[in-house]
Amino acid sequence: MDEALGHEITQLLQAWRQGDESALEKLTPQVYRELHRAAKGCMARERDGHTLQTTALINELYVKMIDLRRVSWQNRAHFFAVCARQMRRILVDYARARGYQKRGGGVPKVTLDEALMGPQEKGHDLVALDDALKVLAGVDPRKSKVVELRFFGGLSVEESAEVLKVSPDTVLRDWRLAKAWLAREMGKTGAGGNDA
Repeated sequence: MDEALGHEITQLLQAWRQGDESALEKLTPQVYRELHRAAKGCMARERDGHTLQTTALINELYVKMIDLRRVSWQNRAHFFAVCARQMRRILVDYARARGYQKRGGGVPKVTLDEALMGPQEKGHDLVALDDALKVLAGVDPRKSKVVELRFFGGLSVEESAEVLKVSPDTVLRDWRLAKAWLAREMGKTGAGGNDA
């Protein structure tokens, strides 16, 4: 992303936090494209016929973000990290409400690697992934955050590194280790298959 645009987004976020409603109006079109890309990536991994659409996910996200206006935004990467967490919550809450973990919901099981890398077949078990991520967060919070940023937020390795204040190599290493750990953890419950 252009550094000047990133700086402008950061300024708008800080102005919005201080109560400048016009900053939100200017900010929305600036971040919409990236949020749409991330939401589209999340929805592409959902089962066919999912009733929550990309635009609805973004709308839900905007409603949740309005409540977060008092966050002390560090920069554009911090904003997108918070958006990633919110999208995760929206999707998991939606899946839990639909009862897909308990009853399966007709969703075919896929391996964690397929789920994390964007499977050809849609329909991984999002609730099981969220549960495994919570366990991982207790063991290694940074690795859990890497998965959240990359999988739910669609952030690149470099953007994730910026958010976490680590090197891109560290993000790549955490990404590989987290995928292996999650595959093992989800395999214990039968949620993600045994091969990763």
